[in-house]
Amino acid sequence: MSADLRTLLATQGLRLRPAISLSSDQLARPLLWAHNSDLADPTPWLEPDGLLLTDGLQFAGPAPAEAQPYVERLVDCGVAALGFATQIVHDSIPPALIDACAEHRLPLIEVADRTPFMAIIRLVSDATDRDQREQLERSLRAQRSVARAALRPDGLAAILRELERNLGCWVALFDAAGDRLAFPAQLQVPATIDERVSAAVRRTLSKGRAAAARITIEDTEITIQTVGHHGSVRGALVVGTGAELDRAGVDLVESVIALASIALEQSRALDTARRTLRSGILELLLAGAIDVARSSVRPLWGELPAEPIRVARVSTGGQDAVGDPSGDALLATLELAAERNPGRLFFGERDGRTLVVCHADDTRWIEQLLSGHQAHSGFSAPAEWSRFSDALGEASLALRRSSAFHPAVRFDQLVDEGLLGMLEQSGARAVANRLLEPLDRHPDGAESIRESLVVWLSHNGAWDPSARALGVHRHTLRNRVDLASALLGLDLDAFAARAEVWNALQLTAPARE
Repeated sequence: MSADLRTLLATQGLRLRPAISLSSDQLARPLLWAHNSDLADPTPWLEPDGLLLTDGLQFAGPAPAEAQPYVERLVDCGVAALGFATQIVHDSIPPALIDACAEHRLPLIEVADRTPFMAIIRLVSDATDRDQREQLERSLRAQRSVARAALRPDGLAAILRELERNLGCWVALFDAAGDRLAFPAQLQVPATIDERVSAAVRRTLSKGRAAAARITIEDTEITIQTVGHHGSVRGALVVGTGAELDRAGVDLVESVIALASIALEQSRALDTARRTLRSGILELLLAGAIDVARSSVRPLWGELPAEPIRVARVSTGGQDAVGDPSGDALLATLELAAERNPGRLFFGERDGRTLVVCHADDTRWIEQLLSGHQAHSGFSAPAEWSRFSDALGEASLALRRSSAFHPAVRFDQLVDEGLLGMLEQSGARAVANRLLEPLDRHPDGAESIRESLVVWLSHNGAWDPSARALGVHRHTLRNRVDLASALLGLDLDAFAARAEVWNALQLTAPARE
């Protein structure tokens, strides 16, 4: 291990003694270097965590350095301790330097009896070299143990156990959906920080790309690193330690991530085959070969969802699922959900979109699962398997109606809203306002004209009932309708024109605001 002040003071041949009171933390602080300098400001050439040695020449002569600024500069630079040689330039340590070191809590050591600085420098240097050599040897042993673990039948779990053993810390592995994967471990994530760790992992995975994060929760240093390559994140490795990892620890974690990525990537060919097979099953379903599809799915994924079913067509990130990183992450999540909930959902890819089939009662659960990937989805109305093709058409219509405000749309909701509801949500109100704009510009005002048109059209163009409902003469009503026809440039004697104006009036009615 590295040298520290306790080791130096205990080395009899060096004849060192503290000039001020030292705490246990100061005595135990590792020293990474030792060097001598009599400059009034040596800090431009110094690094933190070292022992600076001086014979005090800078504090002698006609213009001696001031102790306070000198010590302040050393402390700001991160110097761990100051060694002052006596009986060379000074018989004793200048009192001002002792006071400054005590005030700024900079350990001050007296180097007495003409002890050679080189002896101190060599001792610190040798200890640092030994420490680095031991770290390298430990790192190599750890790397070898992890490499051997990768060859075991349970390679991934064995790798993680070796990482845990070598670092003496807890290790957790999460899948692409942010759920922790179980493996035999000696240490578990502390219950007090479990949920916060999971939330941090989900935030890291939500980026959909290779990423790393280091956070501190309740004095625990936590390293989060995604597993997999860019565009195909397979999960995340989390390591929790009592202190920040040293270089050897970081190297070991990186090696484990690389091996874990290889182990997970080896399944990509199988994943591709599964995706192709799922797409083939969808074609069977669309062709009406339900029994053939059931018999093909059963030995691989279990039963298809029970009737009534809903078919969902899904879009991620405004792009196709195939080749889109967010789409790949969604497919990985759906795969996990299907494994954990056999018989509740089936999914596949067709025409560049992901299709999901679930029991009608599971619709909300699937919507929540999709929302975690910022996906837009359109769901069919409940249907039987024999109507799979029709249900897919309904899902496609519903998907086109989705938006940032309504990412999940059900076809049966569109039916309940009627055609006007569909028109309104598709932006038709702006078109209706533009159509009726000439009425609003008329100097007589649009209110009486609009009201007259609504009443007249609701009475199927009958003049007398409409006039009575408005409380006006039938000729007054006719004049208003003729004026509206002229302003709008429409022949309101024609059914098509009447229907267009009626829809526009309904879409812009105050009750719809």
